[in-house]
Amino acid sequence: MSPADPLPPATPARRVPLGETAAIVAAVVAVAGIGGLATGPAIDSDWYRTLEKPSWQPPGAVFGPVWTVLYAMIAASMYAVRRQADAAPEAQRELFVLFAGNLVLNLLWTLVFFRGRNPLAAGIEIIALEATTIALIVRVRPVSRGGALALVPYALWVAFAAVLTWTIALAN
Repeated sequence: MSPADPLPPATPARRVPLGETAAIVAAVVAVAGIGGLATGPAIDSDWYRTLEKPSWQPPGAVFGPVWTVLYAMIAASMYAVRRQADAAPEAQRELFVLFAGNLVLNLLWTLVFFRGRNPLAAGIEIIALEATTIALIVRVRPVSRGGALALVPYALWVAFAAVLTWTIALAN
């Protein structure tokens, strides 16, 4: 690789079986769906309506489209990792365990905040969510730059959500 050639040669891609692709999509859709079901009724509750929220909180209508895009990017990152033919199977397994843990933490935040009605506990939990999101970016990058880049907006949104969560927790 010469200085004029900043990127290393592309790694070979493998064909991802349809069943694996479906499993990736199903896992992400399940987290999104369960989270949506948990959030919907809570947003309409007296508890949520009476919470003190900052003036800079986006309107409720923003969250659904943003999360839809972010979940699609998470799935795309998982798929990109799976396509890397030269990634050791053990390394891929470890990454998918980290993806799974991250998705569990993602769902857990929704359950703690909206169903548990506990912004403080959600504020603590979201720190773990952000840590695993950053760990994913760092650990995915050597396997798939595109997969790592797909996670950056997710990390930024979770960081924003953490500030929002802590602002609500401290105001209530």
